[in-house]
Amino acid sequence: MMRKRIDNILGGVLAVLMGAMTLDVLWQVISRYLLQSPSSFTDELARFLLIWIGVLGAAYVAGQDKHLAIDLLPSRLKGAQKRKLMIGIAALIAVFGLAVMVVGGSRLVYVTLYLGQKSSALQIPLGYIYLVVPLSGVLVVYYKLSSIRQLLKNE
Repeated sequence: MMRKRIDNILGGVLAVLMGAMTLDVLWQVISRYLLQSPSSFTDELARFLLIWIGVLGAAYVAGQDKHLAIDLLPSRLKGAQKRKLMIGIAALIAVFGLAVMVVGGSRLVYVTLYLGQKSSALQIPLGYIYLVVPLSGVLVVYYKLSSIRQLLKNE
């Protein structure tokens, strides 16, 4: 129930971000080629939106179990062996999400906010842009723990 709700919210956020990026790039083209006065912020905004879409999208896809994978071994296993392998894979992904994305991403956000680094055109603190990394890490960990719980429940 909770997982479905998170899926819906995350899917909606991704759709809004993609719509915003489409409008941003459209304005960039219009201002550059039709108005002959290129907008100064559109390139940077498109880059930041692409970062958020890519990293949040990766968390969403991990939650749907549709991420890129080599399935030579899982396709050859059956029953309990396959379930154990899938639990192991989900656990490794959760550990990666926690260690690299949540802990490492939080450190990155802290350092950039502490140093006061800002983007050149929009003057947004870069820590806000990098905040997507620990946020996505939390989502990946949640999704993978949910998958493990479901696999254990089906034993």
